[in-house]
Amino acid sequence: MSANRPAAVVVLAAGEGTRMKSATPKVLHEICGRTLLGHVVESSRALDPAHLVVVVGHAREQVSAHLAGIDAGVRTAVQEEQNGTGHAVRTGLDALAREGVTLTGTVVVTCGDTPLLTGATLRALTEAHAADGNAVTVLSAEVPDATGYGRIVRDPADGAVTAIVEHKDATDAERALREINSGVFAFDAELLTDALAKLRTDNSQGEEYLTDVLGIVRTAGHRVGAAIAADHREILGINNRVQLAEARRLLNGRLLERAMLDGVTVVDPATTWLDVTVSYEPDAVVHPGTQLLGGTHVAAGAEVGPHSRLTDTAVGAGAVVSNTVAQGAEIGAGAQVGPYTFLRPGTVLGGGVKAGSFVEMKNATLGEGTKVPHLSYVGDASIGEHTNIGAASVFVNYDGVDKHRSTIGSHCRTGADNMFVAPVTVGDGAYTAAGSVITKDVPPGSLAVARGQQRNIAGWVARKRPGSAAARAAAEGSEEPSTEGGEEAGRGV
Repeated sequence: MSANRPAAVVVLAAGEGTRMKSATPKVLHEICGRTLLGHVVESSRALDPAHLVVVVGHAREQVSAHLAGIDAGVRTAVQEEQNGTGHAVRTGLDALAREGVTLTGTVVVTCGDTPLLTGATLRALTEAHAADGNAVTVLSAEVPDATGYGRIVRDPADGAVTAIVEHKDATDAERALREINSGVFAFDAELLTDALAKLRTDNSQGEEYLTDVLGIVRTAGHRVGAAIAADHREILGINNRVQLAEARRLLNGRLLERAMLDGVTVVDPATTWLDVTVSYEPDAVVHPGTQLLGGTHVAAGAEVGPHSRLTDTAVGAGAVVSNTVAQGAEIGAGAQVGPYTFLRPGTVLGGGVKAGSFVEMKNATLGEGTKVPHLSYVGDASIGEHTNIGAASVFVNYDGVDKHRSTIGSHCRTGADNMFVAPVTVGDGAYTAAGSVITKDVPPGSLAVARGQQRNIAGWVARKRPGSAAARAAAEGSEEPSTEGGEEAGRGV
């Protein structure tokens, strides 16, 4: 174990979070593609702790299931009753002790509602803790307005922390201090275990306060220090929806700044949103009003937006994706998508494909250079290379019970207003006539015509709609052709 590698990180996530006014536990609310707790677990993992324990309480089954889904190595400890932060930490350490774990070294305690806290700041905390030889090191921050926060009071001689004074109990001089307690600590494991056993509940809340540990170890002659976070915004905790939105904005700003420094052009950062799991390559361009979510990847030279929402979607080099919603799709190099296109899961577009305006696709594979320009639904289909699908085409894939698949070959030309009733195959190089309902396989190189024969009923409007605008227009625009003079005379030539 390295000198600064913690023996354990304990994450406190047992509270209900009533001010969120939500059926969802506070720590499971999401920002930028992860839950609040997920962000904290990620930053805690940056320390490479020997043990990572999350103390759960409210909605424990839901929170524990979420943890199992994002990090199988996390242990959970159940705080049956929320009897204070000190009691919560003791609950976490007791869970390790029951597994035969004896802790020596550093224990870091953090909170499950601090999604902006980075692994780098936690590492700086543990490094300061080791370098100063502290029994306890508080992560603190200097804030513009410390109203409502516990103030860090230091010894002017050596900078050691002598007290954490709550705002309501502070003197005027203490209230003038701008260094505040974040609620994140690094402890000597043995001293922490001993001090937790000495916590009392004779306070206004009748709870065991973790901050009382500082006084206990200081009284025993040990040093308490503080490490100041480089950015005070990292320590922000989330208690309501306003703070949730602010944290989302701050984290999104970080992600956008990183993307731009990595070579991505973000035309309007104020209207662009990224998840932490999004990846990109230099010279990608993101236009205003765009959200890139989940595992989305944007390759070099691709343009996304404006007004697009891509989730778990891969965008190939040089592709252009405009005014599009895509979920679980793959867009090939040089493809053109949009405007007003919906790509649903399982859609794979080859290089140079065009999926145009008001086109929806689902579970469809399109070969290189194929075009579906407008007003069409392509569901459960395989289409070859360099095929053109006519406007207003529908792949009829559902019979009311099961989904069926259609196959269109390469270099096909299908007419406008076609319906392909699956399962059906159109062979390579085949054509289909406009207005056709294709219910049978079309052999390669054939023309399929599947429509009723047109019949014109002369004089119908005059007889059935006499006096109407249509009847008047028909009368004014028609002349009985002469049959004299043969065919040319009949044409009015």
